[in-house]
Amino acid sequence: MAELAGTTVNAVRFYHRSGLLEEPERKSNGYKQYRARHLVRLLRIRRLRDLGVPLSRIGAVDAEGDEALEALRVLDAELQETIQRLQGARAEVAAILEHRAPPGVPAGFETVAPLMSEADRSIVSIYGQLYDEQAMADVRRMIARDTDGASRALDREFAELPEDAGEARRQDLAERLAPVLATHLIDYPWLSDPGPHLSRAQSVTDRTMAEAMAELYTAAQRDVLRRVLLIVRTERESRPR
Repeated sequence: MAELAGTTVNAVRFYHRSGLLEEPERKSNGYKQYRARHLVRLLRIRRLRDLGVPLSRIGAVDAEGDEALEALRVLDAELQETIQRLQGARAEVAAILEHRAPPGVPAGFETVAPLMSEADRSIVSIYGQLYDEQAMADVRRMIARDTDGASRALDREFAELPEDAGEARRQDLAERLAPVLATHLIDYPWLSDPGPHLSRAQSVTDRTMAEAMAELYTAAQRDVLRRVLLIVRTERESRPR
């Protein structure tokens, strides 16, 4: 019977244990005596499983009347959601393949991921759990805009900054990075007050980012970033109001 239904003996036994398929009577020699009704029932179970009906719902779907129709409507809605999710996943996989991006980058960052350092990609992944979609869209635009030769050279210099970089080198790099941040602050004012774009509590965001920065960037890199913030803040405060 299992062979006729295109399934396995273990599957038949499982359907017996779960109550979906009744146990047949045994002949005098101890063998189960399956009949046509058992095969029909098994074929119906297989059909419903092929349609994606969970085992827990087969009884309801295989019933007659309004209950079965409602169960099928629920299943149809779930299948539609699954199709949409899989179509979206396939599109993202295609983008990863096209741009040779690391598979773990957040959706939408496939085109710019190859231009980012491993630390920057990690930070962006964390951003995705802390900021809303609008903020992440702005982050994508910021990264995409900073992809010319000069910007990429500056990014590489920061990524490769040695831990023993001297005072002059750190300050020089900070001064060249500061205009980039200043431009972003003008174009995306929420960077100075990200509260409305946070998807987590401010305290959680602050703690997470502090730990991430300490782990993903070297002390020299963090020092350069502090200098960049100080330069930008000083310049903004010195402007006439």
